[in-house]
Amino acid sequence: MSDSFREILQQLGSEPKLSSSKLYSLSRMNQTNLNTFNEVWPTIPVQRRRTIIQELMETAEVNFEVDFDPVFLTALADEDAEVRTVAIKSLWDYEQPSLIHPLIHLLKTDEASTVREAAASGLGKFVYLKELEEIDWNEGNLAEEALLEIIHQSDEDSDVQRRAVEAIAFSSRPGVAEIIEAAYYSDDEKFQVSAVFAMGRSADKRWLPLVIEELDNNNTEIRFEAARSCGELEAKGAVNKLIIIIDEDPDLEVQEMAIWALGRIGGDLARQALEACLDSENEVLAMAAEESLDELNIFADDDLMLYDFEYDDEDDDDYYDDLDDFDSYSNNGNNGADKH
Repeated sequence: MSDSFREILQQLGSEPKLSSSKLYSLSRMNQTNLNTFNEVWPTIPVQRRRTIIQELMETAEVNFEVDFDPVFLTALADEDAEVRTVAIKSLWDYEQPSLIHPLIHLLKTDEASTVREAAASGLGKFVYLKELEEIDWNEGNLAEEALLEIIHQSDEDSDVQRRAVEAIAFSSRPGVAEIIEAAYYSDDEKFQVSAVFAMGRSADKRWLPLVIEELDNNNTEIRFEAARSCGELEAKGAVNKLIIIIDEDPDLEVQEMAIWALGRIGGDLARQALEACLDSENEVLAMAAEESLDELNIFADDDLMLYDFEYDDEDDDDYYDDLDDFDSYSNNGNNGADKH
């Protein structure tokens, strides 16, 4: 089998057109095939490696039955920066703490700023998992310390630093709010965009007035991130502005994000606005409204499940503690969309 698999790899590296069936052969490789892959992969021309890794990432995003993680993990050490960058991004749902150390190494030592930027973003997932107590505290702390070091490193590339700000935003450690605030009041507009994004990630209600205010910003990216953060923070005070954005904003992606946010915020007015969007002449907005209504209904059903069970009066304290835990988890989630 190894010989035939070697032939498949050689064909992937040399045939004019990539074969989907051959690409799928890279999913769920056994150890023998993985060893062969690690041997052959560096011999494939760099441009073809870039094409392959990009195709695998796009396939993994839409097909959850494939598993190309061993390919992406191998590609973290590729000699080409573009391949390394795509490999990091492709491991977006890889939650094994064993990834923390390679990401920290790339963040601190890689010569390409695009790779360091991707590594900073990738570490954010482990900060979040630490907050949920789903990984060892010490492992998550390593990720946080590496991000803080980059944030305070004066000679680091600004794009790397702002990704680090976004990543550390999940953390509840003291000083993170001040980092977000400093980015928000920066003269660099890209830092301001990242700060507004980080406000939503933080699940900290202190940012509500600012994210609602930024819905009126002239900068399209800031409005987009403000809409997202309004959804993440379940900003009921933003509903009217979000409805206006859906009707009047000149940017389609901002309109879509406002629709998503209404689905997260919920309530009768948000539901009415989303139902009205179902009749939009713009198919993109109509589809977004349908998906947002589905999410709104899921959250509504979850609320009903939480309330709709019998409990004794003496259990009231435990019951409300459970509700608080649910609210904390809901507010601390991470959405996959990213305009910036």
